[in-house]
Amino acid sequence: MQTPPTITDTQALARNRSRATRRPAFFLHDMLRREVQQRLGEINKLFSSPAIISAFPEIWKSDFPTAHLVMENEDLALGVGRHDLVIHALSLHWTNDLVGQLVQCRRALRPDGLFLGFLFGGQTLNELRSALAQAEVSISGGLSARVLPMAEIRDLGALLQRAGLSLPVADSFTQTALYQDPLGLLHDLRNMGEASALDARPRRFTRRALFAQMAQTYQSHYGTTDGRVRASFEIICLTGWAPDESQQKPLRPGSAVTRLADALKAIEKPSAPNKQG
Repeated sequence: MQTPPTITDTQALARNRSRATRRPAFFLHDMLRREVQQRLGEINKLFSSPAIISAFPEIWKSDFPTAHLVMENEDLALGVGRHDLVIHALSLHWTNDLVGQLVQCRRALRPDGLFLGFLFGGQTLNELRSALAQAEVSISGGLSARVLPMAEIRDLGALLQRAGLSLPVADSFTQTALYQDPLGLLHDLRNMGEASALDARPRRFTRRALFAQMAQTYQSHYGTTDGRVRASFEIICLTGWAPDESQQKPLRPGSAVTRLADALKAIEKPSAPNKQG
């Protein structure tokens, strides 16, 4: 099996997350907890043995007091077939092996168990990406790896199937935050544990002029009428079920008992003869 490329410096990521717990800015995690409760409320099923994977698992204790809380890592502390619900909460975007994480979650599920995975999508921080790129090109004439590349929703549904999950669905929503200035956003990213931990990130000291230029570009392109700036966070939700005989299955080709034209009450016209020269 081909080893996935190393995108994340896991030691730097662990340092970032440890630092974030000192002065946390976890408003997106709080929003996600409400989102999870809403989604579970729409499912006609009770879950008695949940597991929650998070970089900050203690956040989830009040909402899921009996859940098995798992620290996000490349190797997840999950038992095989022990859970009827597995929630992977807003850290999949940092993994070096996304399919591997999904497979581990699939193995932890009982038949007909539910997987919910949340991660930042490709439109996250598009304003910051653009402003940083323009500033760096202007100052140094080139680009550096500064912001994590994130998956697009169109690519993620197929990964659920590769991991062995059935009835896969990928959907997304966007959360917009307002800041007094772009440096306030950078400060919050640090306190979220979302500062850069790219393996290919620049290791040299970043010139102050770059951030000044970035802030100016950000303000001019993405400022609001009251002088603040907006930051977009696209959150993708992956939903899949552990296969079970009770689940709906697609019909075999040719097994339909009703013609589509009859169901639609369509008037059929004979096709024109095929003339060959």
